[in-house]
Amino acid sequence: MNPADTPKPAVGQIWQDNDPRSYGRKVRIVEIGDTHAVVELNQPRLPVSSAKPGRRTRIRLDRFRPTSTGYRYIGSAP
Repeated sequence: MNPADTPKPAVGQIWQDNDPRSYGRKVRIVEIGDTHAVVELNQPRLPVSSAKPGRRTRIRLDRFRPTSTGYRYIGSAP
């Protein structure tokens, strides 16, 4: 998927972290605000991560783009 095809962040979508320090981390958007999205970790615990599945955090909306420090769109939650 190229950057032009990346959808606007919306509740229920799954995004993957592009940062190599968080390799493979996937999050599901559960809320959208004016400047941030509330996301929930959407996978089993990774060997390099101490975060537990279901943990919630806030991410700025402008980071939902396929750059090296952003997120790439995976799809909608089942």
